[in-house]
Amino acid sequence: MTALYRGMDKQTLDIAYNNVKHEPDYQEIMRSFKDRSADVYASSSVVRDMSYGNKPRQRFDWIRCGQPNAPTFVFIHGGYWQNYTKEDLAFVATGALGRGFNVVLAEYTLAPDATMTEIVGEIGMLLDHMNVSRSEIGFGGRPVVLCGHSAGGQLAAMHRAHPAVTLTVSISALFDLEPISLSWLNDKLQLTGTQVSQFSPLRLSVPGSPMIICVGNKELHELVRQSTDYVMHLRRFGEVPTFLMLGGKRHFTILDDLAKPSGTHMSNIAMAIAPYRL
Repeated sequence: MTALYRGMDKQTLDIAYNNVKHEPDYQEIMRSFKDRSADVYASSSVVRDMSYGNKPRQRFDWIRCGQPNAPTFVFIHGGYWQNYTKEDLAFVATGALGRGFNVVLAEYTLAPDATMTEIVGEIGMLLDHMNVSRSEIGFGGRPVVLCGHSAGGQLAAMHRAHPAVTLTVSISALFDLEPISLSWLNDKLQLTGTQVSQFSPLRLSVPGSPMIICVGNKELHELVRQSTDYVMHLRRFGEVPTFLMLGGKRHFTILDDLAKPSGTHMSNIAMAIAPYRL
């Protein structure tokens, strides 16, 4: 077969970006994630399904930490822009809540019902909505951590220059869409060459908020490479990102650490955001 990307043909690319097949305990892990997420909804002060637009999935959940003047932690789920809901991964909020953040669980329209252009735009709509909100459910001029996992990590990186964002965290993210456009993942996404160029953070040189980039050392090689390549890309432009390689973590199990207030993710986030807290 013909080599399409970094010496890989389509069949090899399909394997190289299939996180579910790489995780032998995927079904058990997802059951645990959903059960723990249900516990978060049951035990937290949460306002569910607030709208930031007119489409069904243009919605978010707001979880109060109970502390005055709290900063906000915005989490964007992954799923290769075509799977999952905010409800599936709400358990990650426990880490930020335990560190004194209010939490926004973001939702967005999935492919093929939305193009990459529309999906990226929806996250911008959410941030704009939260930034100008006059109610208590909003940023209120306080620090904002924009965090995303996998596809959500790409969406977070695309909005790191938003005026409301203080710190951006991309976990196990996709920073170059070219291999995505050449694999099975493009069946629903239908990425164009223009979209690959416009929405691949690895191809952009727009400065923005400081970044923390995280990946598990047991993830697929291509996921690790994309993160390390993006770190080097930022450094070439004079930026100093924090790079976290979490030992023993794979693409899904890395979220267990994010859900811990004392975990590697939240410890580094708390340190980075400390100078901005009121």
